[in-house]
Amino acid sequence: MPRVSIASGSQISADAGATVADMGGNAVDAALAATLVSMCTDLGVMAPGASGFISIWHPQHDPVVIDAYAEMPGRGLGKERFGQEMNEALFDYGGSDVIRTLVGYGTIATPGIFAGLGMASAGYGNLPWANVVAPVLQWAERGFPLLGGAADYLLHTHQAIFSWHPETYQALHHEDGSSLQEGEIVHIPHLAHSLRLIAESGVKTFYTGELAQRIVSHIQEHGGLLTAADLAAYQAIERSPIRINFDDWEIMTNPPPAVGGVCLAAMLLLLNDKSLQVWDATTVQKVSQIQQAVLGYRQQHFHGDNNSWAEAAQLLSLAKQGDFQALLTSPSTIHVSTVDSNGLACSITASAGYGSGVMVPGTGLCFNNSLGEMELHPQGLHSLSPGTRLTSNMAPTIARRQDGTVLAIGSPGASRITTAIAQALLNFIHLGMSLEEAIAHPRLHYEVLAKQPTIVWESGLPMQGIEGFMIHQFPERSMYFGGVQGSLWHPHLGLSAAADPRRAGGVAYGG
Repeated sequence: MPRVSIASGSQISADAGATVADMGGNAVDAALAATLVSMCTDLGVMAPGASGFISIWHPQHDPVVIDAYAEMPGRGLGKERFGQEMNEALFDYGGSDVIRTLVGYGTIATPGIFAGLGMASAGYGNLPWANVVAPVLQWAERGFPLLGGAADYLLHTHQAIFSWHPETYQALHHEDGSSLQEGEIVHIPHLAHSLRLIAESGVKTFYTGELAQRIVSHIQEHGGLLTAADLAAYQAIERSPIRINFDDWEIMTNPPPAVGGVCLAAMLLLLNDKSLQVWDATTVQKVSQIQQAVLGYRQQHFHGDNNSWAEAAQLLSLAKQGDFQALLTSPSTIHVSTVDSNGLACSITASAGYGSGVMVPGTGLCFNNSLGEMELHPQGLHSLSPGTRLTSNMAPTIARRQDGTVLAIGSPGASRITTAIAQALLNFIHLGMSLEEAIAHPRLHYEVLAKQPTIVWESGLPMQGIEGFMIHQFPERSMYFGGVQGSLWHPHLGLSAAADPRRAGGVAYGG
């Protein structure tokens, strides 16, 4: 039986991974169990009607990424239905700007996460699927505590996103209209029944069975795009990852049509500079310029369904030249990381966007607003053909060294995903910090606020003399900057793990 280390966004999800490892599960089984618990208990932050990516790397085999991301729905519907049942939601989250997103039935994309989890379990896990689902089913049956990150998110978003739908409102609010508070025990009606169906019948019930019928009936009745044909046609896809070298590590990450992995790889290639030895003003300036270059290129060249290997190859080619000036002239999420003592690593990132606000009656299942994420799709998505995979910033990543050391790492955080992971890897691999120090270290992130290039940063970085940017400081560590989770296996030192203090994550060991 392998030993397994788990780093996740909450202690109860990490413990679920350890429980499955104690049954004889490997790193993949543990990651799947932890992900299922996060999907169903990180209220608002995540939802069962979500999508994501699963990176797996066995030491004796080539790495693989299972693409279980959202698709454009609407098979069999007339064009007049597209773009309907979407309402603007505004909320102040993260302290830097008001976030604009769209919610409602028309924002729900075809969710893929259950298809991906089922594929990973069948192809790479040790345990029967029902064993993997058992921990989350137990939490749904007895009720679970509202976690700090979810409570904080609901404080910001409950009125804008989670108050308009009666089922969602009742599940997430008190009678006086206030949102649930951290530590309260939450009981989601019908969720346990849905999870029991998924455990006993497999993920197919979500796509073609009893659950699928209930989901489609409710969404179609209220003018959404998701149809029975969309769910029945959905397939998770195994893809070959992007692979690069960073110092003496080989790194694999998410390939197109997602954009997060290629942006992360480009940032790491540009950061692979021996002159960067410490976080001083010069390092801050260079990291800022690299983020500006890569994210600006992403905004100009990657959009809609124009996310091919050709665009990725061009970005990586420019990054390998080490000149970020060439790029400048060209233009709500969870994460789980696991490794085991056999050297198997699994990295899963999944998202329901900011949430559509919809909970399908009789199921306890909430759904994504992936068609309404304006920061990912500012031009809108309703011109896409049904079945098109949507754009994602997710970048579940695994790094391996020739001595057998392996690191699974990733982060939630929308547009902050790639910058958070890149800085953690820079700290750990290049600057020699421990995994805990690398993840806890203050971060910065480039974005455009009020049409001005801006660096948003956490206190503790040497920002004196930074040029070319407006700056906005967070006085403390903030979940706005992601929630990096890392699990490490060293052939001599054994297992270790680190969870980001920004999201009150948890670590656990099992097996």
